[in-house]
Amino acid sequence: MINFKRARNTAKAEVKALDEADLEIDPDRVPCHVAIIMDGNGRWAKERGLPRLAGHRAGTENIRRIVESCIRYGVKHLTLYAFSTENWNRPDEEVRGLMAILGEVIERETPKLHAEGVRICHLGRLDGLNPGLCKAITASTHKTSNNTKLILNVCYNYGGRLEIVDAVRQIIAQGVPSEQITEELITRFLYSTTSPDPDLIIRTAGEQRLSNFLIWQAAYSEYWFTPMFWPDFGKNEFRQAIIDYGRRLRKFGKAPEQILGTGA
Repeated sequence: MINFKRARNTAKAEVKALDEADLEIDPDRVPCHVAIIMDGNGRWAKERGLPRLAGHRAGTENIRRIVESCIRYGVKHLTLYAFSTENWNRPDEEVRGLMAILGEVIERETPKLHAEGVRICHLGRLDGLNPGLCKAITASTHKTSNNTKLILNVCYNYGGRLEIVDAVRQIIAQGVPSEQITEELITRFLYSTTSPDPDLIIRTAGEQRLSNFLIWQAAYSEYWFTPMFWPDFGKNEFRQAIIDYGRRLRKFGKAPEQILGTGA
C-alpha cells in the first residue's frame, strides 16, 4: 500500500492509503466539490420487477460508499440531489414513501457520519415537509455542525430556480439598492453558502441534463454522465469519474495556453 505524503493542502494531506487502481488519481487534481444527481432508482426497480420505492431504498445503500470515497480521495464537499421541488408531482404514495425513507436514513446514518467527522447540511425548503422529518433534518444538521472532514449537502425539497428566487427575495427584503446587487451578493444568499461551486457534477442513468440542480453554481462545472442506475453506482464508478476529471483542462474562459503556460 502506498501513502501520498505530499501535504501542500488539506485535501492531499488527508488522502488515505491508496490501492493499485487509485494510483491513477492525481492528488493535485481531485475536485474539491462533487455534486451528484442520483437518477435511475425507479428504472432499476422496474428492471427487477420491484416497486419504485424498493429502488429508492436501494439507492440509499450506496451513499455511505460514496461518502467514504470522498474522504479517501480528499474531496471536501459532496452534494446529493435527493428530492426536487418537481418531485412533488409524483404519485402521493411514492412521495410519502420517499419522506419515510429519508427519515430512516437520517436516523440510521447521522451517528455514523458524525463519528467520521462529516457535517450534514440541508439545501432546500423545510416548509412542505412533515414536522417529524423537519425535526430530524434540523437535529442532524445541528448535531454535525462543527464537523470538518467532509461537508455533505443533501438537497431535499430543492429547486435551482427557487433557490435563486429565494435569494433575490431576501436581498429585496433587506432593501439593497439595485446598483449594489452583484453576482457575489446573490451567491451569499443562496442555500449553499457552506460550499464552493461544484467542480464536478455526476449524473447517473444516462440522462444528460441538470434538471434544475445547482443551476447558478454550475456555471463552470465539469460533467460526468454514466448510463448506470444510481443503486448500481459504486466506488469504482466514482473513482473513474475522479480520474476523468483530473485529466480535463478547466479554462474558465481563458485560452488553453494561458492555463498551460505555453505559446500560442
